[in-house]
Amino acid sequence: MLRKARLSDVPAMLGLINGYAAQGIMLPRTEFDLSESIRDFTVAYVGDELAGCAALHFYTPHMAEVRSLAVSPAFSGAGIGRLLVEALLDEARDFSLDAVFAFTYVAGFFARLGFGEIERGLLPLKAWKDCLRCKKFASCDEIAVLHVLDAERWRAHGLDAVTVPDDDDVRFPILKSSSIHG
Repeated sequence: MLRKARLSDVPAMLGLINGYAAQGIMLPRTEFDLSESIRDFTVAYVGDELAGCAALHFYTPHMAEVRSLAVSPAFSGAGIGRLLVEALLDEARDFSLDAVFAFTYVAGFFARLGFGEIERGLLPLKAWKDCLRCKKFASCDEIAVLHVLDAERWRAHGLDAVTVPDDDDVRFPILKSSSIHG
């Protein structure tokens, strides 16, 4: 079952996210962090067990980030991560966003969902606010990925994708050196 998160999900989400944070592959979150951003989160349950969670966090009227994507090890490889990201992409389309980005260690996973690698400096500076809390800030090894949802609007904002197929869904965009800090 996939649905928007509720405050009652916070303890299970904390356990899942902070389990990965303890391994150094996610940023730790507090109860306050999750409660404050609960409306950003979508959760996946199998029976009564939290199988995964992910958030769609808005940065500009044109762009949001997929963040805090975590899948329980018990459900690894079951397609939970894909379902969560696809739900967030649908939500982004519902809000008429032009693009969604993520910072990840698993670029191949995102590539299979239509994201392409980009230079992190092209992302809005606001997206880096969490980076300041990270112990890897000075030597970040995460990969920035981007999925353009509406190429026409993307171009209209001066956020040109060099390679754009005929449909509105851009796969593996190669960006010009224009800034997307809007």
